[in-house]
Amino acid sequence: MLLRHLNYFLAVAQYQSFTRAARALHVSQPALSQQVRQLEEHLGVQLFDRTGRLVRLTDAGEVYLRYARQALQDLEEGRRALHDVSDLSRGSLRVAVAPTFTSYLIGPLVEAFYRRYPNVRLVVQEMLQERVETQLVEDELDIGIAFEKPTSTAVEFQPLLVETLALVMSRTHPLAERRSIDRDTLTRESLVLLTPEFATREQIERYCRQHDLDLKVSMESNSLNAVIEVVRRTGLATLLPAAIASNSEYLVAVSLEPAPPQRRAILMQRKGAYQSAAMRAFIELALKYGAASTF
Repeated sequence: MLLRHLNYFLAVAQYQSFTRAARALHVSQPALSQQVRQLEEHLGVQLFDRTGRLVRLTDAGEVYLRYARQALQDLEEGRRALHDVSDLSRGSLRVAVAPTFTSYLIGPLVEAFYRRYPNVRLVVQEMLQERVETQLVEDELDIGIAFEKPTSTAVEFQPLLVETLALVMSRTHPLAERRSIDRDTLTRESLVLLTPEFATREQIERYCRQHDLDLKVSMESNSLNAVIEVVRRTGLATLLPAAIASNSEYLVAVSLEPAPPQRRAILMQRKGAYQSAAMRAFIELALKYGAASTF
């Protein structure tokens, strides 16, 4: 049995169609069907039910799917291990981060990593935590940076930093000189907030429920950069981690009273995943910069 057979099997399982799978693989449908038939003959079982409009996995196919995916993951890790260079004169690394980190952690971290290892190809993506975990498990990422404990048991983690929520505003805002903001002042402020799919917005909502706060939300955005630009250019304030303002010449963070709960950020990887030299170096730097970014 060849690696090609596994790739063809997984493609048909994904697309539930020999036609669409063949198109995605850039092969003819008869050739694809023949390869899948050969795999079924080799295993002595029928992997697909071809009687309906969609091609569906049989019970045996469902079982084999898990092992086929794991086999390809292991082979890919083996390939990366063979090409891993301990002196980091080459290599690659795939990293995903929750959106708020790009404003104060990822910039300095990537700069430091690039200065040390300019020949390592680094791919950094911004995405929500649920997708980070999924891609780690499917070996589409090497490292994820997000919040709280992962939901998947196939993902392991270690603490990275601690964030504290604050009222973030322009340095020209009338409240910018305050050391702290009480609940009455906070409820009178016009705010721009991240939309509900963000972990930061969930943290804000929990804080409001805990202290019976009714915020005046004038604007929402699903872009952190947009929220920061609105705050910088208008009289609106926002609720974000205090660390975001620390690296900006335009913004200031004012503490909240009562104090919000702190939020722990974590560094995640797939449990048992091979750690390349690039991955080990990035984790070491991330922990160093994470400790320096704790607020």
